[in-house]
Amino acid sequence: MTTRADEGPRLPGAGERVLRGQSRWRVLPFLGPAFIACVAYMDPGNFATNIAGGSKFGFTLVWVIVASNLMAMLIQTLSAKLGIATGRNLPEVCRERFSRKTSFGLWIQAELIAMATDLAEFLGAALGIKLLLGIALFPAAAITGVITFVILGLQRWGFRPLEAVITAFVVVIGICYLGELWFAHPPLATVAKHAVLPEFAKGNEQSESVLVAVGILGATVMPHVIYLHSALTQHRIVPRNDEEAKLLYKYTRIDVLIAMVIAGLINMAMLVVAATVFFGSGLTNVDSLEGAHRTLEPILGGASSVLFALALTASGLSSSTVGTMSGQVVMQGFIQRRIPLFVRRIVTMIPAFVVIAIVGDGDVSRTLVVSQVVLSFGIPFALIPLVMFTSRRDLMGVLVNTRATIVAASIVAALISGLNIYLLGVTFGLI
Repeated sequence: MTTRADEGPRLPGAGERVLRGQSRWRVLPFLGPAFIACVAYMDPGNFATNIAGGSKFGFTLVWVIVASNLMAMLIQTLSAKLGIATGRNLPEVCRERFSRKTSFGLWIQAELIAMATDLAEFLGAALGIKLLLGIALFPAAAITGVITFVILGLQRWGFRPLEAVITAFVVVIGICYLGELWFAHPPLATVAKHAVLPEFAKGNEQSESVLVAVGILGATVMPHVIYLHSALTQHRIVPRNDEEAKLLYKYTRIDVLIAMVIAGLINMAMLVVAATVFFGSGLTNVDSLEGAHRTLEPILGGASSVLFALALTASGLSSSTVGTMSGQVVMQGFIQRRIPLFVRRIVTMIPAFVVIAIVGDGDVSRTLVVSQVVLSFGIPFALIPLVMFTSRRDLMGVLVNTRATIVAASIVAALISGLNIYLLGVTFGLI
């Protein structure tokens, strides 16, 4: 490939051997990066929005999750492709193509977005441990910090152990929600109907259902994992020529497809369980994670509430780890500076402990919502450059976007950016 940065000599790994026709392990060596990225699509913020949508409007908004997931597949595929084609991640390409002032500004906003995201994810994990163990929020946060330190420490043994742990968390979340679905017994025919039938609530609730749908759809793209996914693929498996690059991209799309389908099904399960249990019981105002946990037990039994707390814990721990990794990528990429990963973890934990000191053992769901609003500011700054760069042949070579991809990606970027601007306007009373 003529567009990839010069690579130093390295021994071929399992993935390189597949590309060269020297191994029968076809797909397995290529799975992993998308599983790390996909945890951002089932973080504690997604728990909150999906539960609110299901409890207020039943199964009506299932189609929104399906549409969101399809868009997420496209965006994450483009991010992974950028890393494969250029050997650089999105922040690095931005630094090379934009002015120093622009790169510095992009770095500041990306760091703020990463910290806001990590705050929500860390608090979500702490809340899950609190609900699971029946302890106060502060010691639960301390346990969360220790566990995330251990997970991040796995990187010293390479990317595979970390990918395995994150994938295990995804599996735990999936198993927990399979259990929830078993207890809830949702009407599958109704779910299937609303998965393909775009509609909103009727009457006086229509405007509110539109707003909730915008919240779900507008939070589709997590800017920090757009940056991260390109970093996960840039040096993981190195193609030697255009043919190997195209084959690598083919397997990468499989990785993204599998991971994002799992993430989409889990998000659907969140909304479907909330619709079946809460909306079906007339409980339409379950708008907090603690409220959902408390309400599940008398309706479905203690095992259901335990599964919910376990899924929330796994979600928070995995997504918080990914958020810290993303922070490293944006600093190194935009300004070519790096701090020890454990120092970054300590710094990003401080806002969470400040929030806990303020609210005590009170509900932190409001903080999760505020962090999602802050996250909305950063989406255009990651999404628009991604579409721009992946559409340039001088950067991407044979992996440049096709005309159809450019049109689809431009529409998705405009739609998601516009929805987030609308959501910010409604939040601050400007619309």
